[in-house]
Parts: sequence; C-alpha cells; structure tokens
Amino acid sequence: MSEVINFNKARKAKVKSLAKAKANENSVKFGRTKAQKDLEKAQADQNATRLDGKKQDPC
Repeated sequence: MSEVINFNKARKAKVKSLAKAKANENSVKFGRTKAQKDLEKAQADQNATRLDGKKQDPC
C-alpha cells in the first residue's frame, strides 16, 4: 500500500519552503548583519570627525 498524504500539510510545506528560499535570496541580495551596519556607522562617524578636524577656519 502507498503512504497517505495530507494535501493541506503538503501544500503548506511547499509554500513554506518557497518562502524560505525567497528569504535566503533576499538576505544575500540586500542583507547585512547588525555588526556590519554598526561597523559602517562607526567608520562614517570617524571619517566625519576627521574631516571636521581638518577643515580650516576661513578667518
């Protein structure tokens, strides 16, 4: 005899796997970790501070 399949569970599992694949694709395309975002923000702040320190007063 063959195995009994619940079509609702099979359909939901398929949708879930497609959603997970799409999420993985988007995370590769757009995603950065929180640590990467924090590092970039810190570097931008540091660069802005350095630039402000090197600006000369027009007087």
